[in-house]
Parts: sequence; structure tokens; C-alpha cells
Amino acid sequence: MNFLAHLYLSFEDDQITIGNFIADSIRGNKYKHLPEKIQKGIVLHRAIDTFTDKHPIVRQSTKRLHENYSHYSGVIVDIFYDHFLAKNWSDYANTPLPHFVDNFYDLLENNYDILPIGVKRMMPYMIADNWILNYAKMEGISRVLNGMNRRTQNKSKMNFAILDLEEHYTDFEKEFTYFFEELIIFSKQKYLSLR
Repeated sequence: MNFLAHLYLSFEDDQITIGNFIADSIRGNKYKHLPEKIQKGIVLHRAIDTFTDKHPIVRQSTKRLHENYSHYSGVIVDIFYDHFLAKNWSDYANTPLPHFVDNFYDLLENNYDILPIGVKRMMPYMIADNWILNYAKMEGISRVLNGMNRRTQNKSKMNFAILDLEEHYTDFEKEFTYFFEELIIFSKQKYLSLR
């Protein structure tokens, strides 16, 4: 899953949220120096990723993209799924999305000192362009895909995946909805087991 899903699946626990957010920037077990709850957020993130990557519904979504995007298909589906979470946010949360995102940006700024260098570099762009809030719009997803394509030096062609999203929008949204119900249950159980 991409940023928004990981934030949502931290269950409004600030330290878990930080760990869940920075996990992709941490290699192996190079997180043992961090506060215990941040470590648990990293463990939660990795469990979510493993569950997601093996799930048959997610594999159905990635299969639709595989011919054109090969091993980048999973990354694209993560971005698509964040779009559907943002778009349908009120189905999942009582806090309005703009408020949720602002609180997260404040949390990042308040914990700046412990963030990995890669997150510190990305943070100003994320906040200035309000990446997470803009996931709800097709233009926002298009910008993310363009940025990801640039990061692969245009090898991934991920910028064209917006066309796949438009063409198969209903299918991707249904798959997200079914999958996310199961992911919430899994993540909640994992979160409770880590407390």
C-alpha cells in the first residue's frame, strides 16, 4: 500500500504512524535505536506489505497492468488504491481528509529529528504539493505517476498508467474495496498484537 493507507492503518497512534510512514526508508533491522513504538510501526508496515503483496485480489489488479509495466505493476496498484481510499475517505474515517493530512504533516514536523534522511529530503515537496490530499483527484494521481516515472529515468512508463486507471476504473475500485475491508481487519489484529 502507499502512504495514505499506511497512515490510516496506524489507527491514530502517533508513534506507530511515524514508524509505519518511515519503514520504506529503513533497511533490515537498522531501526533498533528508535523508540519502541516507532519500531512497532515499522513492523506493522512490513506486515501490511507482505499481506498486500500475497493477496489474490491485489494480484488480480496487478495482473491487469503486468503486460505494460512488468515489476512496476505493484507500485502502480498501491498508488491506485490510495486514490480510492482518498476518494472514498468518508466511508472509512470520521475525520475529514484535509484535517487528517494536516495533522500528519504536523506530526512529521514535530518528529523531524528522528526521521531518516530520505524522508527529510522528500518532506518539503510532499507538504508543499500536498501529495496525500491530492491522491483523491485524478490529476494528483497523474502527477504521482509522472514523478515515479522520472525516478526510474522514464524506464517504467508509469506515467501512462493513468490511462489504465481511466479504462478499468470500476474494476480497480471494486478490487480495492473488497481488499481493503480484509486489510483493515488484518492490520487491526496486527496492531493490537504489537501493543
